[in-house]
Amino acid sequence: MRDLIVGALERTAGLTFFALEFCKKCFRRPFEGRELLNQMDEAGSKSLLLVVVTGLSIGAVLSMQSRGTLARFGAESVLPSMLALSVIKEIGPVLTSLVLAGRLGAGIAAEIGSMRVTEQIDALEVAALKPFNYLVVTRVLACMVMFPVLTICCDVVALTGGFLESVIAAGTDYRLFIDRAFADVRLSDVTFSTAKTSVFGLIVGIVGCEMGYHVRGGTREVGRSAMQAVVLSSLLILVADVFLVRISLALFGG
Repeated sequence: MRDLIVGALERTAGLTFFALEFCKKCFRRPFEGRELLNQMDEAGSKSLLLVVVTGLSIGAVLSMQSRGTLARFGAESVLPSMLALSVIKEIGPVLTSLVLAGRLGAGIAAEIGSMRVTEQIDALEVAALKPFNYLVVTRVLACMVMFPVLTICCDVVALTGGFLESVIAAGTDYRLFIDRAFADVRLSDVTFSTAKTSVFGLIVGIVGCEMGYHVRGGTREVGRSAMQAVVLSSLLILVADVFLVRISLALFGG
């Protein structure tokens, strides 16, 4: 138990100092603009299909599962509104971030970890090329920028999936569905719920980069660090979501 607590404290301290180092280097030269665009493409367009499939299944399944329950209480007409609020405020942002944590967190940790164990990062440091800016800052910023974009895509596709299920199951008119879906959605619901995924992107980027940047040993340790990056970033996303929802309720109400 003592070792577990000490290990958790050491990991927390390591991530904290790594995040502070990122904040410090983020505003210092060199600014790797081209590499940032490459990482945004890696995090964004190459994850789009995964996000689309996730969103479509979320919307269709949520609509199917909720229809029978709401019909028991004669409240089937509120299905579009419930679907929109559920997807936009919570399910879309969190599930998108967890899916991306599995893909990007492991990929970042494995890529940087492989460079560390093959001494490529050491060579860059010896050559005074500032590998932290090139490897870490670009990947973390790419995650922070692309997570909200992919969350919006997931929300749109999820609502489309819910609409298609409603058409097949109940023949719902698209104008009626849209009117009811967005009747209770506020601008603050969309903006805050989407913006908080930048925090999730920061978590995934920092955890993945830290795990890979400080890995020691051989290829076996690289795989282990990639697995730990996925687990830890997913856990931190869920914990951070609790605090962000509390802040949202304090600022904008229920």
